[in-house]
Amino acid sequence: MINFDSQTDFDLKNEPDHAAWLSSVIKSEKHKEGELTIVFCNDTFLHALNFKFLGHDYFTDILTFNYNVGSEINGDICISIDRVKENALKYEISFERELARVLVHGILHLCGYNDLTQDQKTDMRTKENFYLSSLFSQ
Repeated sequence: MINFDSQTDFDLKNEPDHAAWLSSVIKSEKHKEGELTIVFCNDTFLHALNFKFLGHDYFTDILTFNYNVGSEINGDICISIDRVKENALKYEISFERELARVLVHGILHLCGYNDLTQDQKTDMRTKENFYLSSLFSQ
């Protein structure tokens, strides 16, 4: 089950549609859906988590905490709405599309994809674009 929570005043529109889309990504990646919580927050909140758990003293758009059990996807995905807004402006795309990219990025991390090397980043971006095309073609 995918649950959405907010540590800011942000409310995700069409939560059931987003949950169904993310569930379809998990299924397409040959995993089972377990318990997932997606937390929307601000830069300050996510920066504190990034420093506390990873020792990184910088802003990021997403942190993914993996609690998978075998092929069952379980975890917390924390997303900075501040970063999503800024990145949407920077890349000249809609806020909705950038938010969807970050959402699927977190799910792909839980499905075993990484983005540490250039090849991994390329693979991750290809997967993101594939799943975004299914969401935005509807």
